[in-house]
Amino acid sequence: MAGSSPAEYISHHIQNLTFGRHADGSLGFAHSAKEATEMGFWAINVDTMFWSLATGIFFCWIFRKAAINASVQNPGRLQSVVEMLVEMVSTSVKDAFTGNNALIAPLSLTIFVWIFLMNLMDLVPVDVVPQLSHLLGIEYMKMVPTTDVNATFGMSLSIFGLMIYYGIKVKGLGGFFGELAFHPFGKALLPVNLVLETVSFIAKPLSLSLRLFGNMFAGELVFVLIAALVPFYLQWAFSVPWAIFHILVITLQAYIFMMLTIVYLSQSHETHDSH
Repeated sequence: MAGSSPAEYISHHIQNLTFGRHADGSLGFAHSAKEATEMGFWAINVDTMFWSLATGIFFCWIFRKAAINASVQNPGRLQSVVEMLVEMVSTSVKDAFTGNNALIAPLSLTIFVWIFLMNLMDLVPVDVVPQLSHLLGIEYMKMVPTTDVNATFGMSLSIFGLMIYYGIKVKGLGGFFGELAFHPFGKALLPVNLVLETVSFIAKPLSLSLRLFGNMFAGELVFVLIAALVPFYLQWAFSVPWAIFHILVITLQAYIFMMLTIVYLSQSHETHDSH
């Protein structure tokens, strides 16, 4: 913000609007990163929730609009884009998913488009939303939900829950735990199998969330550093090339999250006999 040092500027722009319980027991918004941390597990990042819901609602609205106005004889540009996305996701599911589940394609489409829209918020100039929120009396406002590890971890935990659900549903309870206990070295090395497979299984949602968070947070930080350290009249010379490159990053991260989701759920639908 105006008059602040580069360190204060950067700290301000990467701080979420956090609501939780203060040390004195009262409820309210945190006024620093330290205070937000002290609020503990049950604190909520309000800006993350708001922008996640906003992009999700926009996604539903734009796809509903395309469906209502769909025309075989005269398809519009919006319909063409939506059909291209649906075809891309459908092809990805057919190539990577070996089971039979009608949920996987719409889930994958939702994941790709929703994450892409959340990532796309990173291209909004870094001072626009913080300045507007400051005028409204809101001290902090981060508008890229995927730069909050809570959001990416929440999405990955949802996928993890589906992995467990379909793993037990398709393989049975015995088959699900049998894969953890008897692979890859057979019954003789059951403890080793259990440790290796459990670690590998738990690592999937962790890597899924941290990969998206790490890439998006790093991208956002570059924009903030440019705004904080580069003179105003030179910022466009640095930020525009990075923004053009970042378009590839945000698209790729959404695609990777989608593809790993398809692969992980495909593995949950595979039985030992299907290998």
